Amino acid sequence: MGSSGLARLQGLFAVYKPPGLKWLHVRETVELQLLKGPVEGSEEKKLTLTATSVPSLTTHRLVRGPAFRNLKIGVGHRLDVQASGVLVLAVGHGRSLLTDMYDAHLTKDYTVRGLLGKATDNFCEDGQLIEKTTYDHVTRERLDRILAMIQGSHQKALVMYSNLDLKSQEAYERAVQGVIRPMNKSPMLIAGIRCLHFAPPEFLLEVQCMHETQQQLRRLVHEIGLELKTTAVCMQVRRTRDGFFGLDDALLRTQWDLHSIQDAIQTAAPRVARELRKNLSLMSGHQQQLPSAGQPWASRVQAPL
Repeated sequence: MGSSGLARLQGLFAVYKPPGLKWLHVRETVELQLLKGPVEGSEEKKLTLTATSVPSLTTHRLVRGPAFRNLKIGVGHRLDVQASGVLVLAVGHGRSLLTDMYDAHLTKDYTVRGLLGKATDNFCEDGQLIEKTTYDHVTRERLDRILAMIQGSHQKALVMYSNLDLKSQEAYERAVQGVIRPMNKSPMLIAGIRCLHFAPPEFLLEVQCMHETQQQLRRLVHEIGLELKTTAVCMQVRRTRDGFFGLDDALLRTQWDLHSIQDAIQTAAPRVARELRKNLSLMSGHQQQLPSAGQPWASRVQAPL
């Protein structure tokens, strides 16, 4: 691959991680596909007597080997084995952009599916059953009230971790723009939560949050069940947005190839630069020490719910 191809492999892109697959396996698969380089179509051999020149084989992929011999892929906010959805990856200088995404404290969106009437040891439907309860008394209105209480309490915590003076002009302007964010480590913070679908015993939530783990979202379903005077387990956690990458940006498994990734990086580059510039400028009034590049920044916020 020439220098132009290498230059196009510098930046951020997103893939869709299916459930049951480790993020590490996703990274290794993408890295392997990039090391293979472009897939060249085979040409049918014909026995002819026409005169022809012998081509140079010095650039043939079977002679020169893989396009890259050492290629490091960075992984953004990780997804555990059971979770699915948008997973941001980085190549080249894009790995430093992952740190910028962390410093901007961007929110992420999830859809979380719950099931009423059961409690398990790991908050998941396939965990060891601990208890069964009735749920006939649970209504959409009661669920909406619980969600409103959760959102209200987390918004108060969000203001506290933002280190803003509530009486200041800056706090007012950020509240209007919806960009009040924590300035440092914090527990999981929920910026918004609502019910998308309610058909007992199942319900579907949309959660906008930051500094979360997928297990904390499963535990949230469990705690919602307790607030409803019943029990609940989590059936599915699916990330639909990570910062400025959504489902439409995520490459499916059949698209984890060199050309698709190059195109995805090129398409996302202007938006990445614009959004990071805008968000980091909003945070410029609260400068803090950057995380060490030698540690997996995405796994640092592991505070309990």
